[in-house]
Amino acid sequence: MPKVLMYATGVCPYCVRAEMLLKSKGVTDIEKIRVDLDPQQREEMMQKTGRRTVPQIYIGGTHVGGYAELAALDRSGKLDPLLAA
Repeated sequence: MPKVLMYATGVCPYCVRAEMLLKSKGVTDIEKIRVDLDPQQREEMMQKTGRRTVPQIYIGGTHVGGYAELAALDRSGKLDPLLAA
């Protein structure tokens, strides 16, 4: 299973939902970077993704986007192959 990285904050409901969805798919290890605790990490996230909002999720080297994009990938059947890569 590829590495899963999620930029998140401690009070973000979409971050929680994204984590729940990933865990339901068998993901046991999610590296979380708390951008609310480290403003430099938020700057890095914004430079890498072009987005300000959390979560921002990477599966392997692929930027998936936020929770809405993650859920859309799941509904379209494209999330499982990405996690299996």
